[in-house]
Amino acid sequence: MDRPKPTTITELIEQAGACFGENHALIESRQDSDTPFVLSYHQLFSASWQACRAFMAAGVAKGDRVAIWAPNINEWVIATLGLQLAGGVLVPINTRLKGAEAAYILNASKAKYLLTVADFLNIDYLELLAEQNLPDLNAIFFLRGNSKGGTSWAEFLKLSTNITEAEARQRAASIIDEDPVDILFTSGTTGKSKGVISSHGQNLRVYMAWGERIGIVPGDRYLVINPFYHTFGYKAGWLTCLLFGAAILPAITFDVVAVMKTIESLKVTVMPGPPTIFQSLLSNTRREDYDLSSLRMITTGATTVPVTLVERIRNELGVPDVRTAYGLTESCGVVSVSLKEDSSEKVANTSGYPIPGIQVQCVDLQGNSLPAGQAGEIWVRGYNVMDSYFDNPVATAQAVDKQGWLHTGDIGILDEEGYLQITDRLKDMFIVGGFNCYPAEVEQQLSALAGVEQVAVVGTFDERLGEVGHAFIVRQQGSALDEDVVISWCKQSMANYKVPRYVSFMTDLPKNSLGKVMKNALRDVSKSN
Repeated sequence: MDRPKPTTITELIEQAGACFGENHALIESRQDSDTPFVLSYHQLFSASWQACRAFMAAGVAKGDRVAIWAPNINEWVIATLGLQLAGGVLVPINTRLKGAEAAYILNASKAKYLLTVADFLNIDYLELLAEQNLPDLNAIFFLRGNSKGGTSWAEFLKLSTNITEAEARQRAASIIDEDPVDILFTSGTTGKSKGVISSHGQNLRVYMAWGERIGIVPGDRYLVINPFYHTFGYKAGWLTCLLFGAAILPAITFDVVAVMKTIESLKVTVMPGPPTIFQSLLSNTRREDYDLSSLRMITTGATTVPVTLVERIRNELGVPDVRTAYGLTESCGVVSVSLKEDSSEKVANTSGYPIPGIQVQCVDLQGNSLPAGQAGEIWVRGYNVMDSYFDNPVATAQAVDKQGWLHTGDIGILDEEGYLQITDRLKDMFIVGGFNCYPAEVEQQLSALAGVEQVAVVGTFDERLGEVGHAFIVRQQGSALDEDVVISWCKQSMANYKVPRYVSFMTDLPKNSLGKVMKNALRDVSKSN
């Protein structure tokens, strides 16, 4: 990259506008029209400056938190850029949350404003908040649609006339790389979710490294199925596009036929997503009806990636470049990414190599660094590590030690080449008769069994051994797999303590909005059996 690397959103917009001005920046398919909504880089940034002035006129000061509770739509991008130009701090909210859960994030972040939509999948977000106490919230603006209790996006933008362009430029110029740019709340699987603060500079540096590693180029068409409220859709998605001059193609929901139509009609080149998306695409009976040849790269992760899936993407979809990655909210979303030349086995069995400038080690329970090949907790240090948890110094000190190491809570192995293999979460590990058992390892092996489409393994109580494995399997179409066959195969293929003692078959595994299997739900099923 010849141009200077931006350190703030202000610099990003100035540089990207100069370099990619007439390139397509955003292409949104419309359900009610065959003609997509299109913005060039110049048009996107002009709209963002207008939003910046509107936020300033509404009273947003530097450091104020503003939440967005909405699906993947073009207004989400415009609003975020405008907010960040004004020095505000973005607080994304998961569109699947209920009223009390969203209220918790609004109150924990002390958000002054909420941007949402009037209706999405028959959900009235304002109605969900009707009974909630929100003492810090001053106003609600609708990015799309309108309803009582809020202000439409068009009316909000009219506020921009009260702030001059010079005033907006002055505010944006005052932002420095260390200023907070967003607060993303963790999933809360180990208690109340915590707000992870990251800064302008570290976000841009991390996603410059990400984009360079995966090879994003100007003119790429990047289909963003992953939700904008998550780092995979926001930072590894549309933010990366703006850094490299690619076009953002937001998908408001995932429908496999609609995705194939989009790939064909808009010539999509890059498509990230969890493995379930590609499994759905490969198994769809109408796949041959669409021309998917424009796809040149797929990135996946978030859960077990079978070797067979990587090979099918390469061979059946004709996509030569398949990547996996590892990251967490506390690391700005990225720690490691695989390389283009990696084999299918390496892509499936590891989460790649750390991005430049990031240190990774695996440690034992005493915090001692382990040699290559030994499993331990993954610690990460570098510019990707979060600043802190918002208003939570105790949790911050527990997560990031005085030497700057982020204790991820994930279990992994570094091989001799420095590639990172994630074996499991500390909390997901279970102990069978004194042996540590990592579900991800068992899942990877079971994925090789003919007839297995998807698999998830959890630990369940056993009076004699303490815990044993319970495998939940989705069979491939036409498969006659049964429990005896699975257990017999496992006994021949893996150490006895890893062999699941129970096998249940499901039509689908319970997943969250990111396509990640919800192990807690499976544990509840296992307990009830």
